[in-house]
Amino acid sequence: MKKLFAEFFGTFWLVFGGCGSAIFAAAFPELGIGFAGVALAFGLTVLTMAFAVGHISGGHFNPAVSFGLWAGGKFEAKELIGYIIAQVVGGIAAAAVLYLIVTGKSDFTDIGGFAANGYGELSPGGYSMTSALVAEFVLTAFFLLIILGSTNARAPKGFAPIAIGLGLTLIHLISIPITNTSVNPARSTSQALFAGGDFTGQLWLFWVAPIAGAIVAGFIHKALFDKE
Repeated sequence: MKKLFAEFFGTFWLVFGGCGSAIFAAAFPELGIGFAGVALAFGLTVLTMAFAVGHISGGHFNPAVSFGLWAGGKFEAKELIGYIIAQVVGGIAAAAVLYLIVTGKSDFTDIGGFAANGYGELSPGGYSMTSALVAEFVLTAFFLLIILGSTNARAPKGFAPIAIGLGLTLIHLISIPITNTSVNPARSTSQALFAGGDFTGQLWLFWVAPIAGAIVAGFIHKALFDKE
């Protein structure tokens, strides 16, 4: 249960901090943090929670990461369902808190895109479904290679959260204009449920592409890099 609570709170913080920065601060009048600020916020959420609870649960905070670690031989299949449920529930809880805050604004009318992920007309830059699939697959694969490599027994000790947090920052710097950046099905689910409409219809891509990319990366790392 300690592991599941750690995954719940870690994913909550990732969604609250990352998506919250996109919702409240990205385009704030004159002082908006922009794409770079949102990218940094997502990286900081993972970095801080990896240090805070990573020693308890491994600090996945992402169903794709759990699948990738399983494929890489670093995580047991029997724990996948519990971790994924905790991650999704944590993300939804964070989105619910964000919704409560958003709706309390004096001139509130609707929540808009709510930092949800999308392609085609829902892509910030108008990128196609194919572009979104390729981007999410490749970026999640490299995210897992960073995670597996930085946590390997032969890697420098104690620096993994920094590498992982900066890796997630870089991923967002690349792909916010493409899909609003997922690489995390729990994060995508939480926002799509509140944004509704076509965002929920496109949610499948943000489960399939990240998980597929993560699994491929897990197998690659196991076969090529996880050896003396």
